Amino acid sequence: MNYLSAAGLDPRRTLEKLIYPPAQVSGNAQVSGNAQVSGDAQVSGNAQVSGNAQVSGNAQVSGDAQVYGNAQVSGDAWVSGDAWVSGDARVSGDARVSGNAQVSGNAQVSGD
Repeated sequence: MNYLSAAGLDPRRTLEKLIYPPAQVSGNAQVSGNAQVSGDAQVSGNAQVSGNAQVSGNAQVSGDAQVYGNAQVSGDAWVSGDAWVSGDARVSGDARVSGNAQVSGNAQVSGD
């Protein structure tokens, strides 16, 4: 029994609020808090999306990456490896954030 079931919550119903098809979350990836994954976005591997973060469009979050706080990853952006996107940061367009990169505060990273 997991902690959602122990609290009397249906894990599938709880996740439906966070993940809007056709978006996908796979592997050991986690979406928690008020975070949302929508559009054709994909969250995979051990990635974590939490707080009020949003992943949308065709964005991909993978590896051990973390998106949290009020951060947004959108468009065709990728966040991978051990990268973190936090605070009110925005990663959009064709931007790539990878390795040990950290994007935080009110930073905006965008690509063509």
